[in-house]
This record gives sequence, structure tokens and C-alpha cells, in this order.
Amino acid sequence: MGRRNEQLEAMRRRITEAALELHGTIGPAHTSISAVAEKAGVQRHTVYHHFPDMTSLMRACTAHGMRITGIPDAASWHAVEDPTTRLRHALGELYAYYGANAQMLGNVVRDLPLMAHIGGAEAFIEHMTELFHTLAQGWADVPATQRLRMAAIGHAMAFETWRSLTGQGLSGAEANEIMVRLVSTVEVGGESSDLGSIVGT
Repeated sequence: MGRRNEQLEAMRRRITEAALELHGTIGPAHTSISAVAEKAGVQRHTVYHHFPDMTSLMRACTAHGMRITGIPDAASWHAVEDPTTRLRHALGELYAYYGANAQMLGNVVRDLPLMAHIGGAEAFIEHMTELFHTLAQGWADVPATQRLRMAAIGHAMAFETWRSLTGQGLSGAEANEIMVRLVSTVEVGGESSDLGSIVGT
């Protein structure tokens, strides 16, 4: 019975890895059960035996992807008390993660709206939300300022922000510093300090 379970788990992992590889090359919206079966070297019915629908396969891919791609964990961020220092440390880890998984994440971000009816990425979304809440703590804000700062933190964390800045030729460290300065210059009263100095104007 133990060997049987091992074989089933190995096949499940093989199918999951095949699907994840396709997500990284063509994207989840273009990954069909037939394509997964071909990539894994199995029949369609074998895929359906382990994953009765695309939602269950997406969930397995999300969990596997989060295990192997080195997504940052909020635990070490909590240990940094100063919010600006925490943000700089966190964005360093997050941008490194984006850089190491750029093609995969680009495909996922592009295809998520097309996959809304299927779902399966909830664990990733919840994890990113937890990271956001960790970075949102500790700022001395009045309500008006808090609204602006939370928007700035969300913008700084976005994969599209990292991709845009590095696509303009900035290093990850330079992109990090620009975003830290953007977030930290939000002031009481809802105004920011000299943002022109941040973008070099």
C-alpha cells in the first residue's frame, strides 16, 4: 500500500511539474489538459484521474510553484521594526524573486484575469496580501496619508512596477531605492515631498 501511494504521488508530481513548465512557457490560460498530458507523457484520463478539473490542477501548480521559486516569506520582515528599513529589505527580496522568475510571473500576471472563472491561484494571492499587510504596519499616518501610502506600497510591490523600472534599464537595487523613497516621502496632510528629486527631474 505504501509503494502504491508513492507511485500515485510521483505521478501527481510529474503532472504538476509538466503543467507548471507550460505555465512558464505559454502561460496558464493556454495550458490545456491535452498539452499537460503530452508534456507529462501520459494520457488525458491519467491527468483527470489525479486532477478532475482545471481548478484542482491550478491549485496544485500554485502550491508547487510557491515551494520551488523562493517566494519571500513575511516572517523575517516582521523582525524589522522601522517601516522604511523593512520596506527596503522586503523589496530587495521581492525584486530578486521577480528577477529569478520573470517569465513565469509575467505569464501568470497576464493570464490571471482570463482565469478568474477557473481560479486556483488563491494561495498565491493570499500570500502576497500577507506580504502587503506586513509592509503596511508601523507607519505614523493620519487617514488621508494612510490611503496614499498604502497605494504607494501596493504599487511598489507590483510585479508590473518592477518590470517597468528594470525594463528602463534600472537595476533591482535602483528600482528598490526609487520605490522606498516614493513610499517614505508621503507626508501628513496627503502631500509628498519633492518627488521630482526621486525621478531625477
